[in-house]
Amino acid sequence: MPDDVPVLRFGLLEGTGGDAVVSTRLGGTSAPPYDTLNLGLTVGDDPAAVVANRRRFFAAAGLALERSVWPRLVHGVEVAHVGAEDAGRGATDLDTAVPGVDALITDEPGLALCVTVADCVPVVAFDASTRCVGVAHAGWRGTAGGIAARMVRALGERFGAQADGLRVAIGPSIGVDDYEVGPDVIDAMTAAYPDERDAILPRDAAGRTRCDLRAANRAALLAAGVRPDRIAVSPISTAARTDRFFSHRAERSTGRFAAAAVVLPAA
Repeated sequence: MPDDVPVLRFGLLEGTGGDAVVSTRLGGTSAPPYDTLNLGLTVGDDPAAVVANRRRFFAAAGLALERSVWPRLVHGVEVAHVGAEDAGRGATDLDTAVPGVDALITDEPGLALCVTVADCVPVVAFDASTRCVGVAHAGWRGTAGGIAARMVRALGERFGAQADGLRVAIGPSIGVDDYEVGPDVIDAMTAAYPDERDAILPRDAAGRTRCDLRAANRAALLAAGVRPDRIAVSPISTAARTDRFFSHRAERSTGRFAAAAVVLPAA
């Protein structure tokens, strides 16, 4: 097992029967500007290096890459249910990735649901009662479209998970201080979160508007019925910590890190 590949975990899920892991950019094989643990197949990196990196990270996390599922992200709001028959989709190539979705849900034990990010918000939800899990990729478009709430509803409709029983983790993503936005984002967020506009779209001293994607996703989760004490939010801004994470806003040409969520097999 690689001992130089960091694996971040959310304490909120400890002992619940679920697990969620997040990679960094450290401990991989990719050359600049994808150095080093790039897990994204869509950014121009050598695919062989990406697959090698994925294998290194999954080994470090104690997961099996062959039992993972990866979507072909489109910055949308669609949620797909996947099962045992989908194991391995998108794990080593783009052609088999689940097309046109930005969130996955399952109740299949040991099936790791994955999304790649580099500033966008990874959101993981787990329900211990029904033993189901979801993972979402929330860029500004997905956040404005309420993809986190859509995932919560999908877990309820498919598996009977109650929103107030979910544990939800919001992973490392671009922080509000690093995310100045223009009219397209301002209009979309104002329409989606009119009551929280000032908190989600604060102005700085120079009058520039910034966007707090993490606050917006938390607001969406609360509105969907998730309890505030069951939402964990990472304080890490990817744009401010390019020593550990990839950031499209800060670096433009760069790699992707990943969040993966899994229902642990019963003991």
